[in-house]
Parts: sequence; C-alpha cells; structure tokens
Amino acid sequence: MTQRSSISSSKHKAEAATRGPVSVALLTVSDSRTRETDVNAQYLDKALRERGHKVTGYAIIRDDPNQILEALTELVSGPSQVVLINGGTGISQRDNTFDVLNRNLEKTLPGFGELFRLLSYEQIGSAAMLSRATAGLFGGCVVLSMPGSPNAVKLAWKKLILPELEHLAYEMLK
Repeated sequence: MTQRSSISSSKHKAEAATRGPVSVALLTVSDSRTRETDVNAQYLDKALRERGHKVTGYAIIRDDPNQILEALTELVSGPSQVVLINGGTGISQRDNTFDVLNRNLEKTLPGFGELFRLLSYEQIGSAAMLSRATAGLFGGCVVLSMPGSPNAVKLAWKKLILPELEHLAYEMLK
C-alpha cells in the first residue's frame, strides 16, 4: 500500500467515526433456527449496541431464494446503511444466499469473501474453501454475507466488519 492510500484510508476512517452511529439490519438465513435460538443475531445485536450503533431491522427466514431476496429488499428499503446476513453460504443444495446475492448485487466487494476465507483457513484449514461469504452493494446499502456458524460470525465481526463498519457506511454517503 502506498503512503498516499494509507493516509486517505485513515482520513476516511477518522471522518467516518465522527458521523454517528451506523444503522444496521440483521438477516439470518436458516432452516433450523428460531428467534429464540438465533445466537448469531443475538451476538451481532449486542456487539453493535455496545459500540453505539443502531439495529434497525431483523428477520429470520428459511433458506429459500425468494424469501432471501424479499427479506433483503425489505431491509434495505428502511433506514439501514448496512445489512449483515448470516447463513446459507455453503455448497449444499439448501444454501442459497450466495446465489441470490450473486444475481442481485449492484457492485461486489470481493475482498470481504477473500479475506474471510483467508482468516477461516487459519482457523479451520482447507475447509475454508467451502465458504461462499460475499459482500457488495444492494439498494443503497452495504450487504455483508457470512456463514451461519457462530465461530464464523464472530470471526467476520471481529476481524472484518467491526474495523470497517463506519468506513463502509461513510463510503455509501459520498
């Protein structure tokens, strides 16, 4: 990274931090979890609120392409700047999140999935290649999609989302 881009990124992050809380919607894609057992949304909700951000929407839906697109469309139509999706990123027949996003994202952020898989590889080895974590822009929001395992959600939150959340929201306002 050049000195200029490092300064620019630091400047953007510093300015983003002054813009106030980020509005975030949570979407869990699961055929087995309920609101009561949705440990990923509970974790993300708590982590966001502890840092002063606002949780502006939540849905838990079955891993069905139509339900995923419908819920995502509804969440981005509200006040959310960012939507965090967990679940449905594997390669089984029932994993549809990546496919829906792949067809509908207006811009992609390939670095999110690449970095997630790199960090996952350090934890779980070659099985990390089975993850189809992805990110991009949809309906004026940043959408970050991660696997549904609690360890994967914590990894994505701590190493990728938390350090860049305000910066991502800031870039959408420019």
